[in-house]
Amino acid sequence: MTRLYTPCPLSLNTEIQLPEEAAHHFIKVLRARVGEAVCLFNGEGGEYHGVLSRADKRNAFVTLNQFIDNDKSSPLNVHLGQVLSKGDRFDYAIQKATELGVTQITPLLSERCEVRLGNERLDKKMAHWQGVAISACEQCGLNRVPVINSPQQLDVWTQNTKADLRFVLAPSVTGLPNPSQKPSSVAVLIGAEGGLSEREINLSQANGFAPWCLGQRVLRTETAPVAVLSVLHWLWGDLR
Repeated sequence: MTRLYTPCPLSLNTEIQLPEEAAHHFIKVLRARVGEAVCLFNGEGGEYHGVLSRADKRNAFVTLNQFIDNDKSSPLNVHLGQVLSKGDRFDYAIQKATELGVTQITPLLSERCEVRLGNERLDKKMAHWQGVAISACEQCGLNRVPVINSPQQLDVWTQNTKADLRFVLAPSVTGLPNPSQKPSSVAVLIGAEGGLSEREINLSQANGFAPWCLGQRVLRTETAPVAVLSVLHWLWGDLR
């Protein structure tokens, strides 16, 4: 069944008009016809099932007839601090982190970050990143969209981010999570293509981030969150 994110109030036995982007995708891209089943979610938990009741070239209306209270969010709250990277690497990191149950993502600017964003470009990027997360939720069955925060300086983020456990990832450090701990929230710092500087690693540790080395191989910046979130949700989340 097609799943569509619709950021508007939803209720049973009502007919709602799909937002423009969702309507275009459903009737133009997927070529849906009247009577076709569809699942809608608005990020507040649960999902509504219904059918396409009316449609024209620009508009689509769905009648909702069933609510299913299935929250597939992990019990572990994970805040990913990921340094911005070039090309589509950051999109990939957002997509896979969403699929693996991340709660929020903060793009970071660091000493070795090569991405520069002006105000106009930033607005477009924020909308694009949110769209990547929404598409990932539509695909994987999540009914809550992770928060994509505005970019921050790495130093500011490490000083202000709160969580039961916090980790900094780097191939030059030594350390692993302790499976016997029972956190409800975790924050993870991951560098860009050039990694984190020694000063940034030391600063994060001074701010309470425990060192974590993901084995003897150096992972790409977009691969690291996949590995990290898999381990975290296997240890303390819902990958069991």
